[in-house]
Amino acid sequence: MIISIANQKGGVGKTTTAINLAAAFALRGRRTLLIDLDPQANSTMSYVDMAMVEQSVYDAITDKNISFSDIIKTSSQPNLWVAPSRIALAKLEGKLVGELDSHFKLKDKLAAVMSDFDVVVIDCPPALGLLTVNALVASTHLLIPIQSSYFALEGTDDLLETIEKVRMRANPDLRILGVVITMHDKRTALARDIRAQIDKVFGSKVFKTVITKSVRLEESPAYKESIFKFAPDSSGATEYYRLCEEVMDRV
Repeated sequence: MIISIANQKGGVGKTTTAINLAAAFALRGRRTLLIDLDPQANSTMSYVDMAMVEQSVYDAITDKNISFSDIIKTSSQPNLWVAPSRIALAKLEGKLVGELDSHFKLKDKLAAVMSDFDVVVIDCPPALGLLTVNALVASTHLLIPIQSSYFALEGTDDLLETIEKVRMRANPDLRILGVVITMHDKRTALARDIRAQIDKVFGSKVFKTVITKSVRLEESPAYKESIFKFAPDSSGATEYYRLCEEVMDRV
C-alpha cells in the first residue's frame, strides 16, 4: 500500500498528517517507509538529523547508480524508515523536463524496495507539479488533508482534475482513500459550518476522525518525535491513531 498525502494548498496539516500517520502504522507493527517529496524537508527533519543526509530522494531519482536503499535512513521510531528530502529536490522538475518517463521516475525507483515495507507514506509538496504527479503515479491511494478554514475547498477542483488525468493516463488503479479535516476548532461556528460544507462536497469520503488544533502537534517535530512519543496522552495522538485505524478499515 502506497499512500500519497497531497493538497496543493500549503499549511493544511499535510506534513503533520504524513509523519504521524506513518508513525501510527509503525506502532501497529507495519514496516513503514515515509518518503519526503517536499523540498522544504519538514518530514525529514521530524525524524532525521539533516547533517546525516548526504543523499536524498533527488539523488535516487536523478542518478541511475543510486537506489532508494542507498538513501533510506532509520528513525527513532521502531518500524519506521525515512527517504529524506533536501532543497535540491526543488530542481527536479527542471532536471527531468523533456524526459518521456519523467512521471514514472519515483515509481520505478520505489519498485526495488517495496518488498521491504508493508506501507509507504509520501509527503507531497504544496503544488501540483512533477513531484506530486510522480507521487500519484507511484501510489495506490491518495489521502487529502483539508484545513477547517474559510478557504478550505479552494483549489480542490484542480487537485481532483489532476487525479483524473493521472488515472486516465498513468495510474488507473489510484484510489481516493479519503479526506481528513485538519486544524479543526470545534468551538467556533465557522469551523462547524466549514466541516458541514466539506461533508457535503465529499460525502462518504470524509473520515469520521477529525484532527483538532493542537499545540502538541505543532511542537513534536521540533523534538524529532511523533506525537505518540512526544505527547502520547494528547488529543493529537488519539486522533491520528484513530485515523490510522480508519485507513486500515478502508483498505
